Amino acid sequence: MSELRIERLTSPEIADAIADGMRTAVLPLGATEQHGAHLPLSVDSEHADRLGVLVAERLGDALVLPTLRVGCSSHHLGFAGTLSLQPSTLESVCLDCCESLAVHGFRRVLIFSAHIGNYPLLSEIESRLAARLPAALEVVAFSDSAAVLDAWRAAVGGLAGQVGGHADVAESSVMLALRPEAVRTSRAAAGLAEPMTDELLKRVLTGGVKAVAPDGVLGDPRGMSSELGFACLNAVAGMVAEYAAARYRSLT
Repeated sequence: MSELRIERLTSPEIADAIADGMRTAVLPLGATEQHGAHLPLSVDSEHADRLGVLVAERLGDALVLPTLRVGCSSHHLGFAGTLSLQPSTLESVCLDCCESLAVHGFRRVLIFSAHIGNYPLLSEIESRLAARLPAALEVVAFSDSAAVLDAWRAAVGGLAGQVGGHADVAESSVMLALRPEAVRTSRAAAGLAEPMTDELLKRVLTGGVKAVAPDGVLGDPRGMSSELGFACLNAVAGMVAEYAAARYRSLT
């Protein structure tokens, strides 16, 4: 199929695709939150939109659901415009989407996030969803945020030290690849220079981004380019698809 996004397909087209073996659904999670002075609040959701399609293409039997465009972003509420859901709210929306998919004959769901703030929920969600969904529907949640950061560092090569996890050279490059007109390149400036570690992530999630990075940037966006953005997209898409495929094999 040339179009994998269900919101752009008709209902008969989706029914035919399911009958022909497209039994996997990809559910991307995003966010609407600040990304410094140089990026719009849509970064994570637009990132998730593209990753969803790239992952589905690699899986080969998957359709893509609409990205959930508000996520767990309470640590960004110190910045104007950020929207945030309670983790329980986001989990309930994921559950409702999965219940709908089961009705239509899907057999597998992959949930992933382009927003690191959703990863604590994703690390716990599989067993809770499994307990409430039909046994015929397998749910796999990708929750390794450290692997995403490592993939970004490998993709940007010599600029790996500028990957901090938020509005950095990797995310900024992704937006240059997706929507170059939305990037305010003249406003790009370095933020917190510390590498993202489990300890720093805990500080960010509990105390808020503004307490550690007043400009809202974790890392350094300087040196961003669309070429690096495409490299980051492909690296993460390949990793997520490989993880999902391996998990599905282990479940069968």
